[in-house]
Amino acid sequence: MAIYLCHEHPDLTAHDASVVDARPGAVALSRSAFHPGGGGQVSDIGTLVTSDGPVTVARIEVDGDTWWHMLDDESALIDGDVEVRIDTDHRHRVASLHTMSHVLNAFVYQEFEGSLVTGAQINGDGTGRMDFDLSQIDNDRLRALEVPVNEVIERGHAVDAVYIDAAAAAATNGLVRSLSVAPPPTDDGLLRLIDVADLDRQACGGTHLSNTAESPPFKIGKIENKGKRNRRVRFTLGA
Repeated sequence: MAIYLCHEHPDLTAHDASVVDARPGAVALSRSAFHPGGGGQVSDIGTLVTSDGPVTVARIEVDGDTWWHMLDDESALIDGDVEVRIDTDHRHRVASLHTMSHVLNAFVYQEFEGSLVTGAQINGDGTGRMDFDLSQIDNDRLRALEVPVNEVIERGHAVDAVYIDAAAAAATNGLVRSLSVAPPPTDDGLLRLIDVADLDRQACGGTHLSNTAESPPFKIGKIENKGKRNRRVRFTLGA
């Protein structure tokens, strides 16, 4: 895979592009700062401003190396040059949820002897969930992690993306925290890591904040048993 434009320039939320392929309700662009989603994270949404006016992008669908920008108007057929505009409110909600899911993951990993993630979902409405490989534990111990997560928000830890050799990452315990999926390496064999200063470092291809202080408060909701060794933690962002 290539490094996404939104990885190279995370603050880029508006730019020009050209339509390189199109069908009714979908276009592929010469370049795009949209995040395509994946690994449980929803894609960016936004707008393409055309010569005939704005068209809403509802989601991204990836087909091989082609990113199809799926339009809200399924009959729309556009071509030529466009202005790409990312929905910044949606981007910030998703980035906040994803960043704080890393913080929650860090505390679960410490508290429960290296418990790994078995699934995750980061939604655009400010809700999310993480599933952990946990068996017989007191759910109150999980719920109590809401306090240190919010302390991390209050302290304001810097969040950076770094790239290291994928082979070295595979040999380092704790950098890949999922039992089922891991972000693919770049074409030159590097793996993207998200580093929350003084707290956590793990492989991830999603969107994140640049500092934990940018996140709204974090609230743990329902905790469910999903099988003998699977504990689901639901969470939201508060005001």
